[in-house]
Amino acid sequence: MNEEQLELVEVVEPTVARLTAEHRERRDVWYAHEYVPWEEGRSFVEEPWDASQASLAPEVRTALVLNLLTEDNLPYYHAEIAGRLPKDGAYARWANLWTAEEGQHAIALRSYLLTSRNCDPRALEQDRMATMEGGHLTGYDDPAALFVYTSAQELATRVSHRNAGKVADDETAYALMARIAVDENHHSIFYRGVTAAMIEQSPETMLEPIFRVFDTFKMPGTVIPGFVRRAVEMAKAGVYNLRVHHDRVVQPLLRDWRIEHLTGLSAAGRELQEKILELPDRVLKAAEIFERRTARVAT
Repeated sequence: MNEEQLELVEVVEPTVARLTAEHRERRDVWYAHEYVPWEEGRSFVEEPWDASQASLAPEVRTALVLNLLTEDNLPYYHAEIAGRLPKDGAYARWANLWTAEEGQHAIALRSYLLTSRNCDPRALEQDRMATMEGGHLTGYDDPAALFVYTSAQELATRVSHRNAGKVADDETAYALMARIAVDENHHSIFYRGVTAAMIEQSPETMLEPIFRVFDTFKMPGTVIPGFVRRAVEMAKAGVYNLRVHHDRVVQPLLRDWRIEHLTGLSAAGRELQEKILELPDRVLKAAEIFERRTARVAT
């Protein structure tokens, strides 16, 4: 962490404390066991799993499993965030709280998928092991970029969870994914707010990490076995794709952070500002290319 970012982290800590307090007041405490259809559970030893037992469409099962495996990587997310921020104080309290809340998502998703028999339990465990052994690093060593990335990632995860529940023809899956999405939305509000405070304190400092993150943004599940195939399946189902990324993540965050309205920038800052404002069009063009290719294959 360079001296400039160290100072920024210190200056913004009161905002971190305030946003954490607001988060505690805003969120509803919920319990995974109240969303899981335990009455549907059966012994996998006495009745081995078979794909015919699944009640959800294949693309919905893919979305839920991919979202679960993404949540399973929580130890890496915590280590990366906690390792680049002060070890005590408001940052540490938030990191611990966030990790505790995120942990319930994997518990709930796994319990639902297993009791409803909407996944192969052996394949799921093998993928979990491979995912965890593969590890996950965002590649961002500076706190500014980490907060920008997590703002986008939490919002993207919120959208992905919510949409997965919407395409599921199952009331339990719909309710569970909606509940998890609410958590992710609260987390997104926190990270977006911290990033906004950093921009207010030092817009010139923040423009470079904002461009760097959005220019190369990837979801944290890339280490999951078969990620590309699964991500394409989710994209075709409308759970999460480039158009969703443009409409629900990139555009809202750049608007909320008022990137277009930043003033008093140096020549280098104005150049970065222009590059950031060009990013939505790049994402949209890539979305249109993907949609045309998908349409051709479908016909």
